[in-house]
Amino acid sequence: MSKILTPGGADCVSCCIRKSVLFAGLDIADCAAIHRPIDDIALSPQEALYRAGDPAQAVFTIRSGLIKLVQYLPDGRQRIVRLLHATDVTGLEALLDQPYQHDAIVLQPTEVCRIPLEVIQRLDQDKPKLRKELMVRWQRALDEADAWLTQLSTGSARARVARLLQKLAGGREDGYIELFGREDIGSMLGITTETASRIIAEFKRNGALAEAPGGVLLKCDPAALNIIAAD
Repeated sequence: MSKILTPGGADCVSCCIRKSVLFAGLDIADCAAIHRPIDDIALSPQEALYRAGDPAQAVFTIRSGLIKLVQYLPDGRQRIVRLLHATDVTGLEALLDQPYQHDAIVLQPTEVCRIPLEVIQRLDQDKPKLRKELMVRWQRALDEADAWLTQLSTGSARARVARLLQKLAGGREDGYIELFGREDIGSMLGITTETASRIIAEFKRNGALAEAPGGVLLKCDPAALNIIAAD
């Protein structure tokens, strides 16, 4: 169940990732002036941050964790169109007065900052730096969508799984990842759950993946994944 950690009082000034998120271009005085309406929210796996069609009344910055953006095909199957990591911004369609375009579903324990639309609108008028940062974030989302199409929707199933693992490991210096369900992997890559399970098992056998002590995390072998991803 979601939990508001600091209702209306997120500490933007002291935020450990402030220089990497939406308010990166604002100085301490700016942040101190606007932090009051912002909620710091914790969510558990399988919770929805928002649903497609919901009125978009806020923009969200991911502080930690992992969220999938989901669209549904006419036959009811889901297709995961993007993953959101720490420092990503989502819900930008709110700036265009549009409803949310996806289901945003939590994959791993996640914390987000909920920034009401009126806060963004007020700062957009008063702080030109924020407008530039919004455009940077929007372009980053477009670039990520393009990369998703070219890297994770083309090539053999083995290559797509390898590229996904590379993306997941890219945010960690040690190369460890916490892998989610095979059904979600299949939905991301356009392959069956059975194919995803078979390929992950193969990668474990050939050493491209190794289970860490405790069995929760997996260690990626970058060299092995690079060879497979280029297939």
